[in-house]
Amino acid sequence: MNEWLKKTVAKAKELWGKWRPIQKVILIGILVAVIFAIVMAARLSAKPTTVRLFNSPVTDQNRLTEILDRIDREGRAAYTSDDGYISVDDEKTARYLREILISEQLVPSSIDPWAGFFDRNWSTTDSDQKVKLKNAIQKQLKLHLEAISDVQSADVTLVLPDRSLLDQKPVSASVILRVTGNSDLLTNRHRILGIQRIILSAVEGLREENLIIADSEGNQINDFEGMAESDRVSLVEKQQKLIRKQEVELRARILNALQKTFTEDRCRDMVVTIEMDMSQKKSDSTEYSPIVIKPDNPDTPYDDSEYRDTLPLSQQTVTKEWQGTGYNPEGPAGVEGQTPPTYSDMSNVIGRSTETGVTQNNVINTKQTSEITSPKVDRISVSVNLDGKWKRVRDDNGNVIIEDGSIKREYTPVSPDEMTEAVRLIQGAIGYNRERGDRVEVTNLQYDRADQFEEEDAAYFAAIQRRRTILLVLIAVAVALIGFILFRIISKELERRRREREARLLAEQQAARERALWEAKDEGMEVTMSVEETRRMELQENAVSMAKEHPEDVAMLIRTWLMEE
Repeated sequence: MNEWLKKTVAKAKELWGKWRPIQKVILIGILVAVIFAIVMAARLSAKPTTVRLFNSPVTDQNRLTEILDRIDREGRAAYTSDDGYISVDDEKTARYLREILISEQLVPSSIDPWAGFFDRNWSTTDSDQKVKLKNAIQKQLKLHLEAISDVQSADVTLVLPDRSLLDQKPVSASVILRVTGNSDLLTNRHRILGIQRIILSAVEGLREENLIIADSEGNQINDFEGMAESDRVSLVEKQQKLIRKQEVELRARILNALQKTFTEDRCRDMVVTIEMDMSQKKSDSTEYSPIVIKPDNPDTPYDDSEYRDTLPLSQQTVTKEWQGTGYNPEGPAGVEGQTPPTYSDMSNVIGRSTETGVTQNNVINTKQTSEITSPKVDRISVSVNLDGKWKRVRDDNGNVIIEDGSIKREYTPVSPDEMTEAVRLIQGAIGYNRERGDRVEVTNLQYDRADQFEEEDAAYFAAIQRRRTILLVLIAVAVALIGFILFRIISKELERRRREREARLLAEQQAARERALWEAKDEGMEVTMSVEETRRMELQENAVSMAKEHPEDVAMLIRTWLMEE
């Protein structure tokens, strides 16, 4: 095998060397084309097959756009052919999207979403085909319901009775749904209605009253008639919640306006009651108005418009003329006529008459208005209490007067003008309507401020006591500070005198020694100084020389000594 491979390679190299460049280029191009064809075939064969969403095309372009937009919001891919067929990636995605489109009523009426879920075999009997139809519908309906996100499993049972002209039994169905633990499907009415519409559209002839959808415990979840009472209670709760919300908003708005004027301490309490009619009422009205021939010119200072009550739409004029002998019928021969004597005397009289009639069809402006009102405010009642002003009584010197161990105060009630203005403010805030029965009450009742006054009195007397304590402490500190300053002054003065006395004694002793030395020297005596005196003389000479050479350093040293002492 290896020898054959080596011979083949050697032969290929020999042929490659004999070929001209153009032949090599053609061979390379053929190889590239073959590789490209293989890659494209592999990619096309690896492309996933799609499943049609409906077995009928969607011919309505607007409805097709709505369906594609809804699929795009779900984040799923959809493919549309030129003839209107919609395809998706797999059957599971198709069932999921059908459930959404059917629940939101986006499927065109011309399309049966369940078409193609079963095959009809003409070789079978009608009974076999009916059983197959029933099983196919149950199976596909089960798969369709289980495609809903929160449904774990679904059991579907259909009853399709035979058609009879005498006794036709209705089509009925029962569905049991098992959902996840945290799902709201069993309580969400909108989703239950969507599932019910899916089942009704899947089973031909099935009505709502013959469909039962239950949970795993057997509780019927599509009993909307039984839920009417709970819905009514829920509706009443929502209505009351709406009324309370409006009362709170109105109270906050009015109370905020009053507290800016009378302060929060004087305007605390407000009660707002709104009575609303939540019933839905429909009223139809017809309004007739004249026809505007010429509108008013806004540039002119007067009204130059022209109106007409009616506008002729069509007109007919009929004119009848008669001339000749008057005819007075008297009935059959031999019978006395019933004509009055006045007209009998005018018989056989030649005369002339003209009759003219005008029939005109007029048109007028008519405006039809249909209005539905709900809800409607029946009455608004507002009650608020305003407190007057409390003022501390002071003497001529501006000091607060203390009476019976507490601060003396006087009360000033709210003036009638202020209460009238407050009423007007509230009426403007609530849109006061006297005919509606609105009511606004503003009272002036004193708030119980006993606890507040006790706290203020206690704080006032505590502040006075605190000021006295601080004053005594400051006096004691000032006395201590003055005593300390006097002590320091006296002690420094005593220390200064002691140093002066010692310096004076040292100077006297030094002068006595110097005199003794000079006297001994004058007498020619040899004077021998002790070691201490010699050391003292040397230190003194060094200090004098140091002071002469560095006077600033010596002054700093002396200053430091004085500060330390």
